[in-house]
Amino acid sequence: MSLASISSAFSSFSISSRSTSLSFSTSISKNPSSQFLKFQQQQHERPKRGVVVMSMEAGVGVMGTKLGMMSFFETNGEVVPVTIVGFREGNIVTQIKTDATDGYNAVQIGYRRVRDRKLTKPELGHLEKAGAIPMRHLQEFRLPTVDGFEPNQRLVFDEIFKEGDLVDISGTTIGKGFQGGIKRHNFKRGPMSHGSKSHRQLGSIGAGTTPGRVYKGKKMPGRMGGTKTKIRKLKIVKIDKELNVIMIKGALPGKPGNLLRIAPAKIVGKNIPKN
Repeated sequence: MSLASISSAFSSFSISSRSTSLSFSTSISKNPSSQFLKFQQQQHERPKRGVVVMSMEAGVGVMGTKLGMMSFFETNGEVVPVTIVGFREGNIVTQIKTDATDGYNAVQIGYRRVRDRKLTKPELGHLEKAGAIPMRHLQEFRLPTVDGFEPNQRLVFDEIFKEGDLVDISGTTIGKGFQGGIKRHNFKRGPMSHGSKSHRQLGSIGAGTTPGRVYKGKKMPGRMGGTKTKIRKLKIVKIDKELNVIMIKGALPGKPGNLLRIAPAKIVGKNIPKN
């Protein structure tokens, strides 16, 4: 191939590429606003990776302190195991978040009064802005709307819930340290006879050659407990206004003195949409 043919081919390629870019720029310049809106819509529809979105609550809730368990006798003589939950000073609205200010609607609640020296200056300033007392715990309840709430508003349990309601309880379970597979995952043990060499051992955890590794998520010994958990749809058996305690049927996470988050139970079709 001669030098003249190479130069002519290069010039024709540059002209064609220039015309292509020219036509592309002309198509954008004809309607730039629609192109920008389309690009913005595509970016908005694309899900953000690594962003955890807090789930919407069925209604505002409160925080309480686990006191212990006891037996409760119904009017028909039935014995019901219940957990006693008490309330210290607190459950005060410390902040109201809206779509205009924070991008979502939520009510922040403070619980359990502490001394001023237990909090940092930014924490004290945040509570003083709402006119609230110094409190140890702050939690948010994300709601569809925040109408009817105002800063320094006190939430009373018997005004939000009544006996017979179903609630969701969140808390931190009791930490049990490093445990084996039998206690942690309810595995069965081997024979306890003298000839057995596998009494409480885990056993095989996978083949050797294929896949040549241990699958992710394999149930194995490890640290047990000390994690946040939620128990759903527990019934409120009794509300005692004099003692300022409530009785909830069943066991709740944590040991006595543990912080609990009490919110209305989510029931599909009743307080949450089916979709």
